Amino acid sequence: MRRPIVLVPACTRQIGLFPNHAAQVKYVNAVVLGAHCMPLVLPALGEMTDMEAVLEVADGVMLTGSASNVHADLYGQAIHNPALPLDAARDATTLPLIRAAIKRGIPVLGICRGFQEMNVALGGTLHQAVQEVPGMMDHRDKEDDSLEVQYGPAHRVLITPGGKFAQMLGNPAEIMVNSLHGQGVDKLAPGLTVEAVADDGLVEAYTVSTAPGFTLAVQWHPEWLITQNQDSLKMFDAFGKACRDYRDNKKERA
Repeated sequence: MRRPIVLVPACTRQIGLFPNHAAQVKYVNAVVLGAHCMPLVLPALGEMTDMEAVLEVADGVMLTGSASNVHADLYGQAIHNPALPLDAARDATTLPLIRAAIKRGIPVLGICRGFQEMNVALGGTLHQAVQEVPGMMDHRDKEDDSLEVQYGPAHRVLITPGGKFAQMLGNPAEIMVNSLHGQGVDKLAPGLTVEAVADDGLVEAYTVSTAPGFTLAVQWHPEWLITQNQDSLKMFDAFGKACRDYRDNKKERA
């Protein structure tokens, strides 16, 4: 039986003289090695996306992190720092994709920017500079550090007891995560359930309680060195199982 197809929405990137649709290798590898699914990179086509065609083949959606931020217009704010990168084509692709996938019961996993995209797509808002919010930690990485340091354990997150995420991981009280983001959840969208928070109270993981299928979004990067982190493997294993279940149920309905 074929592996489940997991859509991995691309970012837009200028590489040399030409614009490109791009997805980082670590995300693609995490779908293969962690979820045991087949990744399919989805171009950031915005309104040109044939959403029905895309969702017909999808058994899951994984929303990646990115250097770019969700445009503040999409949650009713002015841009705080114009120097930070944006990706309007990705926004125009992923936000309607999120809403449509969740409505269909297609499993959705959001990572970093994807975590923020899901919240905005469903009606939430973001802090555009978490480090400037009174009482909040600085959750950013240091660009001069090696990748091993940037993606290394940075702080703990406290897991909601009895929650879906806690059960997924075997009910730990807390886990250590990396931290490479300047933005974060301000107002949580309706229908979202907090699954983990940082010590400063910032939401670090949530699920969509109103969704008919699997959903999980995390602010950190579980895809990094996926095979070396047991918590990350449990997360991707649960996502992969949900994708296989969706594939099998879709086949039965056909």
